[in-house]
Amino acid sequence: MKIQLVSTSALAQQRGLDAKDLFQQFNTNGWIYKKDGQWHLTKEGQMVGGEVKYNPKYGEYIVWPYNIDVNQKISANETMSSTQIGEQFGISAQRVNSILSELGWIEKDTLGGWKITPQGKRNGGYQLESTQGNPYVVWEKTLQENKHFLNSVNIVTGKTYNEQKQNETDDFRKKYDANVRTQDGHYVRSRAEAMIDNYLYENRLVHAYERRLPIEEEVFSDFYIPNGKVFIEYWGMEGNSDYDKRKKEKLEIYAQNQFNLIELTDKDIERLDDVLPPKLRKYGIKIE
Repeated sequence: MKIQLVSTSALAQQRGLDAKDLFQQFNTNGWIYKKDGQWHLTKEGQMVGGEVKYNPKYGEYIVWPYNIDVNQKISANETMSSTQIGEQFGISAQRVNSILSELGWIEKDTLGGWKITPQGKRNGGYQLESTQGNPYVVWEKTLQENKHFLNSVNIVTGKTYNEQKQNETDDFRKKYDANVRTQDGHYVRSRAEAMIDNYLYENRLVHAYERRLPIEEEVFSDFYIPNGKVFIEYWGMEGNSDYDKRKKEKLEIYAQNQFNLIELTDKDIERLDDVLPPKLRKYGIKIE
């Protein structure tokens, strides 16, 4: 749901404030500045959600989220671009953006540039716009210590930037070895998972097996498709009380984080050619 944006004057009226006082407060906050009699938006102003709009009659004006906290403190100097982040890890800005996209924190804009996702905002990202109008994202410096980002950097670079050990919390993964080999070389834990993996491989869909969700809890999906940022869960032990409890918990996590999720059951496994294409199309993935 998109947040409603209102002009500074409308925001002042909404809150029972004097419009001149609110303009001055935003100026003091460093969110706007005045030049040639016109208010302009700063990077800090963009970071708190300000946007520039155009009206044929009145020209350019600035709008804000209706629920903005006018007292929050923020500084663009405390953020890093993808180029600066890449310099810290010896990788390119393009590779940084690729990692962030794969995590589901940013996505390509249709006209060029990068747009932040709700997950990206929760992990310290801010949406900005260049003078040419292209969207881009900057990040709080704490991203350099974010374990989900670091884990992805470790995989890309083959280096270890954090020494945190993962404590496996999924009983199913503890009990059942991954010893069923698939066509693309993955080792999975059941015939049904092998059939899903083989279907994705045969249809040329790049995918990961047992992909960890980019959240604080240690939760793994059965499969992940980067194109579309889709997680797949195969519910193969329904009817088991402990399993059903864990299933409910995982579904709540998917919903809370607004992750794209496809669910498969035993009844679906023998009918993947019929079942999966419409589920994948929902997220923009077409089977040739």
